[in-house]
Amino acid sequence: MKKYIILIATAIFATACSDLEENPVGLLAPESFFKTPADLQASANGSFAYMASEKYWGRQLSMSLLLRGDMAQIGDLTTTPARVEVDQFRMNDGSEIVSAFWPQSYAIIGAANQTIAGAAKVSGDANTINAIAAQAYFSRAFAYYHLVRLFGAIPYIDFAVKDIATVNSISKTSEADVYTKIIADLKYAKEWLPNKQPVRSLPSKATAAAYLASVYLTLGDNQKAYNEAKYVIDNEGLFGLDLDANYQDLFDSSKALTLKEPLFTIDFIGQSRVNDLGQDYLASITGIRGDQTFSFGEGWSVAVPSLKVFNDWNQRDYRRAVSFDTIGKKGTITYDYTKFTTMSSRAVNRPHIAKYFRKIGLAGLNGRESSSNYIMMRYAEVLLIAAEALNEINPVTGNIEATSYVNRIRARARNRAGVPSNYPANEIVGLSQTDFRKMVLRERRLELAFEFGRWYDIKRLKIGVEAFGANGLEQQVFDPLKDYYFPLPGRELEKNPNLKPNNTGY
Repeated sequence: MKKYIILIATAIFATACSDLEENPVGLLAPESFFKTPADLQASANGSFAYMASEKYWGRQLSMSLLLRGDMAQIGDLTTTPARVEVDQFRMNDGSEIVSAFWPQSYAIIGAANQTIAGAAKVSGDANTINAIAAQAYFSRAFAYYHLVRLFGAIPYIDFAVKDIATVNSISKTSEADVYTKIIADLKYAKEWLPNKQPVRSLPSKATAAAYLASVYLTLGDNQKAYNEAKYVIDNEGLFGLDLDANYQDLFDSSKALTLKEPLFTIDFIGQSRVNDLGQDYLASITGIRGDQTFSFGEGWSVAVPSLKVFNDWNQRDYRRAVSFDTIGKKGTITYDYTKFTTMSSRAVNRPHIAKYFRKIGLAGLNGRESSSNYIMMRYAEVLLIAAEALNEINPVTGNIEATSYVNRIRARARNRAGVPSNYPANEIVGLSQTDFRKMVLRERRLELAFEFGRWYDIKRLKIGVEAFGANGLEQQVFDPLKDYYFPLPGRELEKNPNLKPNNTGY
């Protein structure tokens, strides 16, 4: 635990995200640093900057979420064993991947806590100060929302650490209490954040509401999930939200600043390595090994969909074409996915994930210095949350409204880069509650494919045995008594016995 405590205590910020004010900050203590709202904003920027790290969204956490779900699995089995262990549910408390993103999560939280504490020290317009503090409340909730879904009960720190002794023997906070605190943070953020931000890498009022909807859906509180999603939907004009016309544009970095659909993004700025901040390995992880199509280099064939994921998806669906790469090139020769191993013995003969390789503005070796804007939450997901929750609340009278949200997404999917299509057809009103539930979950799987949320759907719905069974998209040995949680890092438990016991089975 000492490692992440030091990160919280020192909170040394590197350059913030590209669309935010770039201002390196050495944060010592709220009373010594915070003088103006600009200081407060610089601190909030630091919390978001910590997200754009190889240790967090640039590889370790994002890769874990891809591999843990049933939409992508290890392609190159000679890759680092720790990755294989995540994919095959063979993790232990010595996981080097967890040991990377665990302390980085607390760095994000630590920077947010410093900002929140600093807000009490700054003089100026109260509305301005509260709005900046609300960014930090959101950032803290965002980090804890990932942690609690992965680990369950965790150390919860909600104050600026000045003395390591105050937290070096902290105990775990229960899963239920962590969710209560996340909801409180998001409610504060919803109250004080503006309707719109100049960039989507800063949260708005709609962002907080969308995450509240997601949290409530995870907790099974369908009425509150629907209420929050409906709040966003009813005010989409006020919030400047819409479904962007071309699905491909969502994964095209040249279009990032004009999109209307994202509610929150993590931005990478193409910078050189600065303590792993700004380093983006998702292209490497998802790209085709040996492929010479792009000037920045080849992929690693690490997180690769199974053939069943590809074949299960109707080829008339434009989203399928956007989501998969089926062609690679070596020299002047083009290969389809059945011959990818011709390009490299470490490649795998399956379609690869295209969303983070094809149009994402990559630079540097294997695309590691990208200018990617990774969408963490987008408006399509809000519509799907509303549809799913409403079906659970009132499957009879609510069916027409719920179906309309799905059909709005399908209408966009029929726009094949400006060329109209008749697939996917509108969903027919009148499905039973059970059939609608299955339909909307499938729609989530296709619409949000490879966008890091499938594992969370599997967990919240407790469908792991089905998802990884003989009829699932990926066959793995899945233990429902153990595998819905990651192991807490063993070295943290050794340093602080109050964090024991580890999660069941570890």
